[in-house]
Amino acid sequence: MSLENTKKTFTLSTGDKIPAIGLGTWQSKPNEVRDAVKVALQAGYRHIDTALAYGNEHEVGEGIRDSGVPREEIWITTKLDNTWHHRVEDGITSSLKSLGVDYVDLYLMHWPSSTDPNDTKKHLSDWNFVKTWQEMQKLPASGRVKNIGVSNFGIKNLEILLNDESCKTVPAVNQIELHPNQPSPKLLDYCKSKGIHCTAYSCLGSTDSPLYKDPTLNKIAEAKGKTPQQCLLMWGLQRGTSVIPKSVTASRIQKNLELDGWELTDDEFSQLSNLKDRFKVCGDSWLPVKVFFGDDE
Repeated sequence: MSLENTKKTFTLSTGDKIPAIGLGTWQSKPNEVRDAVKVALQAGYRHIDTALAYGNEHEVGEGIRDSGVPREEIWITTKLDNTWHHRVEDGITSSLKSLGVDYVDLYLMHWPSSTDPNDTKKHLSDWNFVKTWQEMQKLPASGRVKNIGVSNFGIKNLEILLNDESCKTVPAVNQIELHPNQPSPKLLDYCKSKGIHCTAYSCLGSTDSPLYKDPTLNKIAEAKGKTPQQCLLMWGLQRGTSVIPKSVTASRIQKNLELDGWELTDDEFSQLSNLKDRFKVCGDSWLPVKVFFGDDE
């Protein structure tokens, strides 16, 4: 494996190359996102991840323009919100307008839940994620979306989607929560077998993560002279996943990119892969349908 991780990419089933390291923008406060995106791009990041549901696409677009980095050098990922499943065309149009760009590199179905916009505790009675995917499959022909994929899909829902006769395009990416306390090896193996690349969100275990108290992680970080965050990102990269750490602090954004010239040893990687504790940052109790079934470990 090349030790130049900041330039590293993963080749998708479409042939396009997704940057291995990106900036996540979930839960970033207004006015912080614009600066964070600008700082990240000027530091060398080339992948920015956002979503309609985050309510910050407009600011992300401003940060991209502020950075001075040409649009064609940046990989932009955004996502279709749950209440927009039955109007995919409107969803991508809204996102492109907010971002102020002509196309996105990756458009994801944010959750496998077609939520009723009039009552978010209900699922649409005449719609499901298979129908949403039928509409998403039409997007690349327009040139407004380069790649399509899914997010928060476990094996059970991927099976439903891939086995439906209407599924002509296998998702290029599945963006899922992945960190040593939520490693989901079965899901990773399943996606690999189908040619689906995985991007790890909450790859640092999110704010105030229990991971940072983990003695194994801290011991490895200390021995390497690296931050626990850097070790977590390296673990993600060495698993073959792209990572999108979220931060709005300039020094941390920079620090999270200091991943060149070193890697975890096989033993260190194995130790992190075998931590016993389990926790999930993102559950499904807020959705009108269950999407996690505990079958991915």
